[in-house]
Amino acid sequence: MKRCSIVFGFAALIALPALTQAQLAPNCVIPASTIAALQSKLATVIALPDANGGIFKPNRMWSAIVDRQGTLCSVINSQNDPWPGSRAIAIAKASTANDFSNSALALSTANLYAPTQPGGSLYGLNNSNPFNPLFEPQISGVGLVPGGIITFGGGVALYSHGKVIGGLGVSGDSSCADHAIAFRMRKLASLDGIPSGVAPDSTDNIIYAGSGVAPTGFEQPHCFPTDLTPAEVETVPVP
Repeated sequence: MKRCSIVFGFAALIALPALTQAQLAPNCVIPASTIAALQSKLATVIALPDANGGIFKPNRMWSAIVDRQGTLCSVINSQNDPWPGSRAIAIAKASTANDFSNSALALSTANLYAPTQPGGSLYGLNNSNPFNPLFEPQISGVGLVPGGIITFGGGVALYSHGKVIGGLGVSGDSSCADHAIAFRMRKLASLDGIPSGVAPDSTDNIIYAGSGVAPTGFEQPHCFPTDLTPAEVETVPVP
């Protein structure tokens, strides 16, 4: 029970089906009902028949939500032994997607892979908002601003009425599967009304580099032959 017991007095606990208890910060500006609805989609998405193209079936995930100010609102896991190190990564992905999306353009963390590589136009971005080591996996951090920058798939900005309200980050599988899970959770929660994106269909969906070709623009490399296509990511199959 270590994951849920350390809350420092500033986090309330809410129960979600088939998940550890989500820790909800009272100073988070996203409504509690919105957070609960979004986090509840994790159990649905990790059990989809296509396994989101990932390594594990069902996927083994951490899911984190930050508000527009970067406050960590909630962090949960799927209770099937996800990697402990993925907790911090999920938080940093949520922070990154929130930090670099606005009312004009949404950027997923997958979109930031190529430009942050050496020689890319955003090289060095990974050093701009470091994750606070106080909030490593053993520490809650809910209600505070852990920060962090991750520039591979698994983080998406959350939109309501055309405005960014925060970010969702998931981690625990390949970065390609992580992206699919975050994208699908957001869609099922109806928080995907983005204004525009860099993908060919004007979304913030993942853009894959060709096989054996270095990613350019806003591309990310493939992870495995099982990766879902961008079109498949946008289609949530029936469980």
